[in-house]
Amino acid sequence: MLNSLITSETRIKLLLRFFLNPKASGYLRQLSKDFGESTNGIRLELNKLSEAQMLVSEKEGRNKVYRANTSHPLFTDIRNIVLKSTGIDKVISNIIQKLGDLEMAFIRGDYAVGRDSGLIDLVLVGKNINTAEAERVRTKTEQLIERKIALMYLTPAEYTKLKSVFAQEAVLLLYDKQETAIK
Repeated sequence: MLNSLITSETRIKLLLRFFLNPKASGYLRQLSKDFGESTNGIRLELNKLSEAQMLVSEKEGRNKVYRANTSHPLFTDIRNIVLKSTGIDKVISNIIQKLGDLEMAFIRGDYAVGRDSGLIDLVLVGKNINTAEAERVRTKTEQLIERKIALMYLTPAEYTKLKSVFAQEAVLLLYDKQETAIK
């Protein structure tokens, strides 16, 4: 979907990286390595997005680290477009809201760091989650968004045991019952 609006594949990759997970950051050589592209092409797009104030940067050691500018007036709109283009908005509405006693839901793996790999790794934490309904909706949603969804079900006790593991990974929180809001 973004391909029809934005002709630069590099710019699309950067928007995915920084707007799927606004906490994500990156520097030139790291992005070049992750995307498998030259630093010149990435530098050009980083400069354009920075000039448009969509990205902010700061020096960390010898590197200039870029992040999404969450205070930009169009941040929410661009993030919503990115979420819709990857289908994560459908995952939220189709799966998370129909499962019963859900306490938390988050994405880990490629999408959590802003990489559109085609596999959405969704972790669901709760008691008595309706797994049959989750699998039915997962299959329907996969066809709708043309991406695979891997579901991991955890009880709150299992999540507590694995919390330190997840803390070391990049995660994109979608739902937290304690906050009673979907991100």
